[in-house]
Amino acid sequence: MSEKINSAPPHETRSITEQRFETEVMPFLNQLYSGALRLTRNPHDAEDLVQETFLKAFRSFDSFQEGTNLLAWLYRIMTNTFINSYRKDQRRPRTETMAEITDYQLSQDDSNRESRSAESLALDRLGTQDILDALDALPDEYREAVYLADVEGLAYKEIAEILDIPSGTVMSRLHRGRAKLRKMLRERVEAEVQMS
Repeated sequence: MSEKINSAPPHETRSITEQRFETEVMPFLNQLYSGALRLTRNPHDAEDLVQETFLKAFRSFDSFQEGTNLLAWLYRIMTNTFINSYRKDQRRPRTETMAEITDYQLSQDDSNRESRSAESLALDRLGTQDILDALDALPDEYREAVYLADVEGLAYKEIAEILDIPSGTVMSRLHRGRAKLRKMLRERVEAEVQMS
């Protein structure tokens, strides 16, 4: 096993650490908020989760291994924080719908439109909110995996680290989650076609 490499030099002052944290971590704020919103399904709880994640990340920033994926490290902290909080008080409300995710794109490359599948062309008929509603309707275990892979663009290994599950389980959840998502979206497209 390799030794842990601290990202901060031992002589680094607190103000330099604060500057590094702000420079390196703060650009991920929007991505973390989107992920927190997926976990909590509530904007207020998502804000609290991101704030707690940033606080924990700052406190342990000197233990971040330079050369590893900073975003995956932050997601791991956020996921653990959410799980611990959920287990602690078992009060997470699940009634509010999620906010729109602005970076959610699904096969929108116009230059490749002729070779796109019938499935992706059918998705063009759906609005972003329809896709987000379908994603929101997935069971938590599938939704998290699909979100991290297809919205955030993380690799299987990174998702496995974040969710603390084996890579094989990630692949299984992605396969099943995408299949359920396809089925829901297909039903929505068919309903729209029948109505028009």
